Amino acid sequence: MEPIHLGIAPIGWTNDDLPELGGGIPFEQCISEMALAGFTGTEVGNKYPKDPGILNKALKLRGLTVCNGWFSSFLTTKPYEEVEAAFIPHRDFLYATGARIIGAAEQGHSIQGQAQPIFEAKPVFTDAEWGRLCEGLNRLGKKAAEKGMHLTYHHHMGTGVQTAAEIDRLMENTDPLLVGLLYDTGHLVFSGEDHLPVLAKWILRIRHVHLKDMRSALREKAKNEGWSFLEAVKAGVFTVPGDGCVDFVPVFHALKEARYQGWWVVEAEQDPAKANPLEYAINARRYIKEKAGI
Repeated sequence: MEPIHLGIAPIGWTNDDLPELGGGIPFEQCISEMALAGFTGTEVGNKYPKDPGILNKALKLRGLTVCNGWFSSFLTTKPYEEVEAAFIPHRDFLYATGARIIGAAEQGHSIQGQAQPIFEAKPVFTDAEWGRLCEGLNRLGKKAAEKGMHLTYHHHMGTGVQTAAEIDRLMENTDPLLVGLLYDTGHLVFSGEDHLPVLAKWILRIRHVHLKDMRSALREKAKNEGWSFLEAVKAGVFTVPGDGCVDFVPVFHALKEARYQGWWVVEAEQDPAKANPLEYAINARRYIKEKAGI
């Protein structure tokens, strides 16, 4: 079995946070174009069937499998028991679809879906909230491990775990056996961080990778004009690898040198009316082949 598998997220076709983006694109078109572009894995979107049997059949026909699914945790703002009660059925659904990775992102105090300036209004956790977050993630990691699955943490713009320093604090205060890192190039660069030192520091904790490129001119406009996260997305701040400012070659090299095993997932939310999803998926697949040999 190859150590690295390539997937793509449905967010380039239909955006769960912005239903008007790709609202008319059906699930079947999305997964058919993923397969046509040469990918073998997908993450889960809101249009995907909720019955694992139906979903698995549709994916198997196209040579695809589920590799991960987003989980919104609220460990800083809700009782742990409430978060776990939502986590368990999500875990079991992903397990039934063949996924062994769960990508969690803390949504307590998040502004990622709100009409607030993405940089100025970013939430900052208190020490007590950090304690609840890290303890809760360890507990959820145990629940994932019960099914032979890995909990990974997805740092994200507009949340309390966005910067390199915040990623450090989370990694340093969670159990390495229970909580991995979902490394996302685009969110790091959008945040103003150098993505490569984060990669080097936490490479042995990385269990899932999002390959997201960024258009630097639009990031500057977002920062200078006080755009919200979703305004930046609609404007096209993100794109597929090879189409923006992120240098992926050292990322590919470092992961291969570290003998990373798992999924690399192209995740670049764009307006499909402006950026044809199949065309961009094909371009991304070609770029990864050229630069990583995969």
